[in-house]
Amino acid sequence: MIKVGIGYDVHRLKKGEELFIGGIKISSAFGSEGHSDGDALIHAIVDGLLGAAGLGDIGKYFPSDDDRWESAESRLFLSDAHDKIKNAGYKINNIDSTVILAKPRLAEHTTDIVNNLAEILDIDKSRISVKATTTDGLGFIGDGLGWGVLSIVSISDK
Repeated sequence: MIKVGIGYDVHRLKKGEELFIGGIKISSAFGSEGHSDGDALIHAIVDGLLGAAGLGDIGKYFPSDDDRWESAESRLFLSDAHDKIKNAGYKINNIDSTVILAKPRLAEHTTDIVNNLAEILDIDKSRISVKATTTDGLGFIGDGLGWGVLSIVSISDK
């Protein structure tokens, strides 16, 4: 059986914070504000994986009011979600994500991001797509106040 999950996450951007996207530190004057490292790409993928397998969402396992996850690397969440879906009898078919961010531009970073996600998940990089877009100056993302990610994940029985 093939199952599909959708993940979505947004974070505020704040001057002086670090910006992690897909586990890669991106040079930027503004970074992601969050309880963990604020990696909205990984958070969206985690929600997609868990949702596809019917296992809930990221907040069920890594609640933002739990001090254990303060400043945690989101790669830990992704690795754990992957273990959970494997233990439930599923494997990842593919992941398709769109990062919505005014700046910095991500074109020069997407290969590194895909390679890092593939390494964390121990899957071929051809199963992962990461794209970036802006909102052409519209809304809180266009104003540089935040960023968002949409991810679609396909899983199937092992």
